[in-house]
Amino acid sequence: MRALTYIALASLLSVGAAQAAEEKAVFAGGCFWCVEADFEKVDGVIEAVSGYIGGTVENPTYKQVTAGGTGHYEAVEITFDNEKVSYRELVDILWRTIDPVDEDGQFCDRGDSYRTAIFTRTADQEAAALASRTAAESALDQSIMTQIFSDDRFYEAEDYHQDYYKKNPVRYNFYRFTCGRNQRVEALWGDQAYMGIEK
Repeated sequence: MRALTYIALASLLSVGAAQAAEEKAVFAGGCFWCVEADFEKVDGVIEAVSGYIGGTVENPTYKQVTAGGTGHYEAVEITFDNEKVSYRELVDILWRTIDPVDEDGQFCDRGDSYRTAIFTRTADQEAAALASRTAAESALDQSIMTQIFSDDRFYEAEDYHQDYYKKNPVRYNFYRFTCGRNQRVEALWGDQAYMGIEK
């Protein structure tokens, strides 16, 4: 009986430790299909979910957000194991998947909902994001337009947006190529570019 109690306790401690290692990051990097696709390929990332953040309307729809006026960004909430990849490392990767010097959208997608931003949830995340932005500005020798906000009001996008790159690979790859995402990221970052896909 005592052995079973020890096993049960060990199991609970193991679950607690696993949960403690999980953290969330929220990034807006233009089209959330692409941000989700890039980050789900990062070692240590458990899940990436497309959604909306930063606006004034509760539970917004894709139609409302893309029409403008709600203030939301297309964003991705990333759940990661911070024992395998740190928040700072994820922010460092973010810069190399986007065009952070563009303040009016990303690639072929223009407008407020496609702007880039980092939404922090703790003081440690904010400090890491600010330090990473400074390093990225130095690497590019250009001013970064990506804003850093404190906000945890993330709303999941509609089901058909989740894992779009997996469910519709032909359409997704066509969109990504014709939008010029990879081409611009590579032109900006050179061999530092990261797109989570085989080039």
